[in-house]
Amino acid sequence: MKKALVTGAAGLIGSESVRYFAGLGFQVVGMDNDLRAYFFGKEGSTRWVLQELLREVPGFVNHAVDIRDFEGVRRVFAEQGPFDLIIHTAAQPSHDWAAREPFTDFGVNALGTLNLLEATRLACPEAVFIFTSTNKVYGDTPNRLPLVETETRWEIATTHPYFANGIDENMSIDHTRHSLFGASKVAADVMVQEYGRYFGMRTGIFRGGCLTGPRHAGAELHGFLAYLMKCAVTGREYRIYGYKGKQVRDNIHSHDLVEAFGRFAQAPRPGEVYNLGGSRHSHCSMLEAVGLCEEMTGRKMNTRYVETNRIGDHIWWISDVSKFQAHYPGWTLTKNVPDILEEILAYNRARWLAE
Repeated sequence: MKKALVTGAAGLIGSESVRYFAGLGFQVVGMDNDLRAYFFGKEGSTRWVLQELLREVPGFVNHAVDIRDFEGVRRVFAEQGPFDLIIHTAAQPSHDWAAREPFTDFGVNALGTLNLLEATRLACPEAVFIFTSTNKVYGDTPNRLPLVETETRWEIATTHPYFANGIDENMSIDHTRHSLFGASKVAADVMVQEYGRYFGMRTGIFRGGCLTGPRHAGAELHGFLAYLMKCAVTGREYRIYGYKGKQVRDNIHSHDLVEAFGRFAQAPRPGEVYNLGGSRHSHCSMLEAVGLCEEMTGRKMNTRYVETNRIGDHIWWISDVSKFQAHYPGWTLTKNVPDILEEILAYNRARWLAE
C-alpha cells in the first residue's frame, strides 16, 4: 500500500488531501499540532476537523509534531515511512499575524519547509513532494496593473493580456513589497523549486489564490469566504480593509485544488511552478461576496469599512491556470463562488449558531 504524509492535516487543504488520497487507497499519516489555534485563537482551531478525520478516515493517524522541530519530523519519517507522497500544507497564513512574530512566521513557513524537504531527501528521495505556496510571492506587483474602477469591483483593462485568463507565472517576484508572510513563503517556494532542480526531487509548487471550502476554520485574519459567511449567519461585524471593498479575489474550492495535486502526483514535473486559483471561473470582489451572503442568508450584514488596506494586499488577483491545464488536460474547475458559499453555509450554519 502506498503511503502519504500530509502536513497541516486538519487544515482546509490538508484535510481535503487526507480524504482524497485515502480514497485512492493511500495509507495517510498526518502531521498537525493545531498551531492555527495559537495564531487565531479558539475559532481558528482545527481540532474539530482532526476529530472528524480520526473518526471517518480508515487507517488515518496524526502526529502532533511541530514542523520547526527537525528531529521530530525525522522521527515521523523513520517510524511511519517511507512515504510515496508528501503534501505540505502546514503554514502561518496571515499577512497581519506575521508582523507580530516574524521569527515564528519564518520558522513555520521557511524553516519548516526546509526541514520537510531535507527529511524527504534523506528518507525517501523518490517521493513526490507537493507544496502549497501562495500568490503573495508576487508581492504587490499586481497592484501596478492598469486597473479600472467599476460600481462593485476593480477590474483590469480589457486591452491588457491578463484580462482574458488572469495572471500567469511569468510575473516577477522581485522589486516588490511582499509583507513578511509573503517573504517567508517566497523563501519556502524557491527552496522547493531548488530541491527539484538541484537534487532532481519530484517537487511541485502550487501558488494559490484564495483557497476555500466548507471545512475552513475561518478567522478575521485568514479565511475570506468562510469567515464572511460566518459573520453573515451570526450577525458579527465584518471589517472591510481598504480599496472601497472592491478588491477582487479568485476562489478555488479545496477539492478542485487537491484534484490538481492528484494529477501532479501521477505524472510529476520536478521543480515546476503553477498559479492555481479560481481563475475567471470563480472570482468576486468583497462587495460582491457580501451581496451574495446577504442574498443566501436573507439578512443584512453588519459591515464596517476601514480605510487602511492590509500591507501587501492585492487590489485585483485572478490566477491564470492555463499552464496547469496544458500540462494536465484532464483537470478542470468544478465550483464557482456561489457554489462554494452555498456549501459553506449548509455545512456550518448549525455549528456556528450553536457556538
